[in-house]
Amino acid sequence: MRVLDSHLHLWNPEALRYDWLSGPLERRFAAEELGDERLHGPEQETAVFVQAGTVAEQHVAEVRWVESIADAVGVVAIVAGARLDQGAVTEAELNELAGSARVVGVRHLLQGERDGLARSAEFVAGARSVADRGWTFDACVRQHQIADVTALAAAVPELRIVLDHLGKPVIGSVDAPVEPSAAWLGDLRELAASPQVFCKVSGLPAESGGVWTDAQVAPFLDAALDSFGADRLMWGSDWPVSAVDAAASLPGARDRWFRTVADWAVSRGVDMDGLFWGNGARFYGIP
Repeated sequence: MRVLDSHLHLWNPEALRYDWLSGPLERRFAAEELGDERLHGPEQETAVFVQAGTVAEQHVAEVRWVESIADAVGVVAIVAGARLDQGAVTEAELNELAGSARVVGVRHLLQGERDGLARSAEFVAGARSVADRGWTFDACVRQHQIADVTALAAAVPELRIVLDHLGKPVIGSVDAPVEPSAAWLGDLRELAASPQVFCKVSGLPAESGGVWTDAQVAPFLDAALDSFGADRLMWGSDWPVSAVDAAASLPGARDRWFRTVADWAVSRGVDMDGLFWGNGARFYGIP
């Protein structure tokens, strides 16, 4: 079996500045740390690095740092950080990012932005520039912002978009799980009606505080399958964000999420090579 982790984070606070880090995440997560969290079973394992929230002026520096360790960690592609609503500044940043052959897409982290930003004329113009380069866009939003991604997909139909973490639905906790909300289900279906939009099967452990049960997450995975179909889903670990709780890192959580999704996929008859490799490689243009 081969695995392309479509959503891997790496960071080093000694080399770059991340204002959001705190608690057990406020330390280095790079080659040595990932080496202890390799998956058990796959014969081949590679990854797409997704920007890890450096301060905006270090987006290019983050790419250069990841490139310096890419071979050691198996990163074959980079989704760089970029602000898409800054006009000429956006264009200059995208031009700089284009200097890296590993950059295949960008992410302007929308989850902390005002609602509606992705619908603005400035953002749409930046998104068109991304599409013109043949790059992709990772949409990381809260569940109430999914409709903004749907509007962006309609405004820039040539832009390939992937919804990170199923749109971060509320899934409750192990002790108090919740069922998928009607609003999230409806928004997910509307977004999936745009054929250029994919969905990452990732991030749900973080929404449950780092600890989850297979039964807790299965209804959300089923909803993603029903909406997007098996050929537009891709697995991602969201490591290390999805491998911590409030107090400490959780050893083995990356492999545990892999097992959870693999067991679910087998039980639903989902093509394993597509989910864990082919769909992500096709979306990001990885040979």
